[in-house]
Parts: sequence; structure tokens; C-alpha cells
Amino acid sequence: MAEGRKAAPKQPPAGGWGALNAVEQHLGKQQILLKGNRALLSMNKPGGFDCPSCAWPDPGKPHIAEYCENGAKAVAWEATKKRTGPDFLAEHRVEELKTWTDHELEDHGRLTHPMRYDAATDTYRAVDWQTALTEIGETVAQLDPKRVELYTSGRTSNEAAFLWQLYGRLLGTNNFPDCSDMCHATTTVALPESIGVGKGTVTLEDWEHCDALFIIGQNPGTNSPRMMTYLHQMAKRGVPIVTFNPLKERALLRFTDPQSPVEMLTGRGQTISSSYFQVRTGGDIMAMQGICKAVIAADDEARARGEKRILDVDFLRDHTDGFEAFAAFARDLSWEEIEHYTALSRAQIEQAANIYMKAERVIACWGMGITQHKHGGDAMQQILNMLFLRGNIGRLGAGACPIRGHSNVQGDRTVGINKTPTETFLAQLDKAFDFTSPREHGHDTAECCEAILRGDVDAFLAMGGNFFRAIPDIERVGEKVPQIGLTVQVATKLNRSHLIHGKRAYILPALGRTELDLQNGVPQTVTVEDSFSMVHGSTGRLEPASEHCRSEPWIIANLAKATLAGRVAIDWDALVADYGRIRDKIEEVFPDQFGKYNRRIGLPGGFRLPNGASERVWNTPTGKANFLFDPDLKDQNDEAPEDAHLQLMTLRSHDQFNTTVYSNNDRYRGVSGERMVVFMNESDMAELGLSEGTVVDFASAAGDGIKRQAGGFKVVAYDVPKGCCAAYYPETNALLALSHRDKRSNTPAAKSVPVVISRARPGEPASSKPEVAEQYPTTPNLTVPAA
Repeated sequence: MAEGRKAAPKQPPAGGWGALNAVEQHLGKQQILLKGNRALLSMNKPGGFDCPSCAWPDPGKPHIAEYCENGAKAVAWEATKKRTGPDFLAEHRVEELKTWTDHELEDHGRLTHPMRYDAATDTYRAVDWQTALTEIGETVAQLDPKRVELYTSGRTSNEAAFLWQLYGRLLGTNNFPDCSDMCHATTTVALPESIGVGKGTVTLEDWEHCDALFIIGQNPGTNSPRMMTYLHQMAKRGVPIVTFNPLKERALLRFTDPQSPVEMLTGRGQTISSSYFQVRTGGDIMAMQGICKAVIAADDEARARGEKRILDVDFLRDHTDGFEAFAAFARDLSWEEIEHYTALSRAQIEQAANIYMKAERVIACWGMGITQHKHGGDAMQQILNMLFLRGNIGRLGAGACPIRGHSNVQGDRTVGINKTPTETFLAQLDKAFDFTSPREHGHDTAECCEAILRGDVDAFLAMGGNFFRAIPDIERVGEKVPQIGLTVQVATKLNRSHLIHGKRAYILPALGRTELDLQNGVPQTVTVEDSFSMVHGSTGRLEPASEHCRSEPWIIANLAKATLAGRVAIDWDALVADYGRIRDKIEEVFPDQFGKYNRRIGLPGGFRLPNGASERVWNTPTGKANFLFDPDLKDQNDEAPEDAHLQLMTLRSHDQFNTTVYSNNDRYRGVSGERMVVFMNESDMAELGLSEGTVVDFASAAGDGIKRQAGGFKVVAYDVPKGCCAAYYPETNALLALSHRDKRSNTPAAKSVPVVISRARPGEPASSKPEVAEQYPTTPNLTVPAA
């Protein structure tokens, strides 16, 4: 057992009865037990609606119950019977609502009416749609478009996102901060440098044929639980699953498939990870380079003995550039350095390399444990370097597989939500709508926040999301928002961003993904793109929460009419009357990607967008897949400042999706009724004189001279590598500096924040410790035989 890690008896496997019970409990709490269970049978199926939660793809032949626990929670949250209407908002001042928790705000229910802020009473008051849209449109029309920010949530459909970017470019701006800027923009930027496309290269068919899977910095049990079905199947057929993650996540240890009668009756579950390596946060670069070093060394030995080569020599010769330089670099790496930066032993790294070398077809997955670092792009490129060595990209059963978080965060980018659009796209857009788009690059999320801090924003319009709760430096940015002239939030529920508002503020209630969208009496279908570049239709079925809720395409079209009246000749009403016409325009702008768009959206599982790297076509300057590395970069963190005690990882609880908190429980980590906790290694606790239940404060060690603090966290002894700790997002966002971000994509480095920890009340004994269930045994490397 590693020194300072807490050992304890086993918990039950993830999934199973616990997942089923959680689904029914959440449906019951939202007062839709029968309605919700009926709705779930239509989710993720042809003719039904797409899950409003994660972006896992839909199979061509879905199960009877093609949903997971957290997808069911998202449906319960959206389809709730609870309502937040004008009477409630008129009775509660904004300053009072700021004292409510994130959970309490959203749990009050669905928004029912357009609302306008009334400064005299500090409340939101009902306003009719026409008045709201006219006032917003007239205000925006008078502004410098370079001082207008248009935010997009990953829940937004392709149709709505396309209209949103069209509206912005007709205004004259490329300011499109987007939720992907806070998660997988690193993938979008770094992958093209290596393989020429900013998306993963695999399909569900590849998952069925791979014979080794590497999961790096991802927690699918909470963030994309439908993935667990495929991991379960892989493990049962003996596929090694190798996990690199600082925390032991329960679903990656053992999982009970709720659709398996035998496992449900026995409660045994299936071992998922055949090897589990608890890499130190930020150590991913060296971990992947260590595997590459071991593979190259094995190939050198095989070549010296005249044996079969380990490397895919043909692939390296015909399809890659820069291999020799990378190989020389890897050979020169010292094992002492690798062990230091990863907190793993040479034996562990070589064990992972041996699994990789024995497999013919390998898929590598990653999540925000890779992307949300200062050098997330560099780490990602080392994963690709590993895949290149044995030709594990562009063939059946192998490839790169970034797992996106929100349901259409990838699709938003595809249809034009981008601060740096290509000239090809802009030329096609201009031709389709007969205008001239702005060419000057706009703002992403970090740059939007910096513009707010400078006082350079006159209007902030958000198509969904909870921007002012999700961003870094939330306190500093939030203090400046009241100086913005106009804030507009399109939303389904009240959240904290509605309470951090400009001088004039509006909340516009939108239909949810689950709800029937009628335009002129005709049901409409929207489309989304999943993590595997599959595009499919989504048709809501439930009765809308209110007769005053409107679809996002309708809201955008009518806002455009109010803003751009007389300036452009676009029949917005026709586009909204039939969403197929919006898709026709998307096809016109993107003919190579969306050919026969309307005809293909009904295909089971959807249709796949072109992906050159999947076919070994490399749209890079070299015309090949590129081995990329920085010889001077050893760690994602650039080494912590000397005054930092620990590297803080921000994470979600199991009852959470992005900033939406379904409850204050975290069943998979055993925490009940608490969110203000910090998970720490026992050795670090001892060195800092802390015990379980001690209440501590964090101070950021960003080194930029700005004071950032967050306090009131109870210490929990947990199985994390020494020097690391973890706490929930967004409660810790005030510690995250805007400048602490990936150098390519501006994605916040939320998975490794240098912090100083101190007792909240020096000299006082620890309070009652949080209720925490026992964890799994905590060896630094869990190795079990494949099932």
C-alpha cells in the first residue's frame, strides 16, 4: 500500500440497484414518476429525443432502456412538475436569491414566462415576448458589435447554433464564447496539429473490435455513464482496460450492468479496469512518453535480435512525420524523471507498455483530466504519439477517442460557433445569405471574461448555460458584470448567472430537449452531433412546461428580426416554420459534411460526418500525422510554485452535471449531504496538521499578485496521490485564475490549481467529519485478471 493512502473495505460495484434506485428517487422528487419513466423509453432512439446530458453516441440497434442514471436525472430535472413563475420571482429579491445554493435555485422548477429585471424592486418581473424582443433588439442594434458577446451552451442544437452564429455575424462580430472553451477546446485545437482534424477518429464499431483500451483522465461512471455498458462488454470478453487517473473512481473498478439479470441478482458486478495507475495530476505527459520509451526500447531489442518489429514500420514510414526525432527524445528520457513526474514506478509504466504492445488494436480515450491543464494540448499529443507507434489510428478497432461532456458541444463548433472561422466557411456563409461576414477574430470564453474585466463589453447574450458560475475568476468577473449595459439569458431554469446581471437584464424561457416543439402546428426535429461525429435527429415529446416557452430557433429568429430589421433579406419566419429549411442552409454552407442532410437524420444511430484521419488522410501542413513534443516540457503544471502546498483538481459529484447540482450527495465517492469537502492524501494531512473534519480555507498560488480564496471545506482522507487534492466545481472556481490555462486553446487548467491550505479557524479542533462511506482498497496499482 502506498504511504499515506487510506485503505478500507470494499463498497458495492457502481451501477446496479443503486443506479435504478437513484433514477426512481429523482423522478419522484420532481413529481414525474410515471411521466418520467414513460419519457425515458423514448430517449436516445430513432423518433425520440436525444439525451440532454452527455454526448455518448446512440447505437443503431438501441436497448429497450437506452439511457443511464445521469441521463435519467437530466430528464427528471428538465421535465419536472415544479415551476418558477412570475409570482415567485416578484416575491424574491435578487439579493435574497443570491443566498440560495445552486441546487435550490434550479430545483425550484422550470421558468414559465419572459422576465425583465426591475431595478427599483430588485426583482424580475414578467414581460410579454414582443416587448422583450423589441427592447433587446433595439438595444443591440445600437451597439458596436465588437462589444457584444454571444455565448453558446452545449445543449444548443445544430439548428439553433447555426442561427446563433448567423445572427452574430450579421451583427458584425465573431465573439462566440462557448462552453467547449471550458472543456474540450484543447482537443479541437491540438488534434489538428497532429492528425488534421479536431475530433476523435473512432466509431462504436471500433469499440466492438478493439483489443485494448486506455482511459486517461476520464471518469465515465459519472460523466458519460452509457460508456459503462461498452466497458462492461469489453471487460467480459477479456479486453484489457488500462486506466490512468489520480482518483480511484468506483465505476472504473467494478460495475454492475442494470440490464443484466444475473449481475443484478448476485450483486457481483464486473471488474472494469484490468490495470489502474494513479498518476499524479499533471503527470500525463511523462506517463505517455514513458510508455513510448518502453515500446521503442522493446523494438530496438527486437531489431537487434533480428526478430519481428514491435513498431508498425510501414505506418511510420508512409503516414508520419517526425518519428526519428521523437524516438531519440524518448530513448534519452531517464526513468528517474518519469517516476518523479508521474508518481508511478518504472515497473508500472512498463506494465502498461506491455499491454499496449500485445494488443493489435488499441483505442485511447481521454476527458477533462487531460484537456483542463496548462499543457493539455501537449499531453494529448503524447497520447497520439503512443497510438502512432503501432499504427493505432485510421483502422478498425483503433484510434483516438476524446469523450465530450455535453450533448451537442461538438456540433456547435461544427456549424460555426467559433471565434476564428476559416475563410472557406465565411465565404460559403456569405454566399448562402448574401452578406459579408466579419473577418476579424473574436473572443472565446477566457477572452470574453478579460473583455468584461476591462469594461469592453456592452451586451452579453447567452443561449443557455450558466456562464457566470462556470468560468474561472468568477468573483473578479462577477463584480464587473453590473457595469454591462445588457444581459440576456435564454434558459429553462433559474440559475446563478441570472442573478449576476447587467444594468438591463432579461430571462427568456426556452423549450427543453424533451419537449414537443410545434411550429405552425407541425412537430419539429432538431439535430445533434455526438462524440463520435455522428449526427442524428431529436424530437421532443413531452408537453411544454408553459405555453410561454419558445424554442431556441424561434427565439433567435425573432431576436434577429427585432435587431436587424431592414438590414438583411432573410425570411426568418420561413426558416423557423420548418427546421428542415435551416438544415438546407447548413448543407449549403457545409456541402462536404452535410450532404443530403434532411434525408439522413432519420438513419438509426445517425450519419457520420467526414473524418480524414479515420481514413488515414492527414490534413496537416506535412500531409502526414505528426509526432509532436516539447523536449523541455516534463509536466502539465510547469512545476508548482514554491509556496503551493498542493495541486487541486476540481471535479463533479455523481449527482451533478456541469454546474447543475441534482443533490448534495456523491454516492460513488461515499459523500452524503455535503459539497464543501476536500479530498486529501493522509500524508499531506499529517504534514499540514489536519485531520478528518478539519475546516480549511484555500488560497490560490497563481503567482500573479491577485488574491483568490475559497473557504469552509471539510477535510476527507481519500485515496489520491501525495501532493494532490480534489474538491467540487464550481465551488472552487474562485481559485482558478483566467491566466492559468492551456497555451493553445485558452481552456482553464481546472484539473491542477496550485493552492495553499490553512485552517479556517486556527487552534480549533476538527468539526464532525463529513459522512463518507468506505472506499475501495487503495493500492497504487490495482491489477486483476481480465474477466
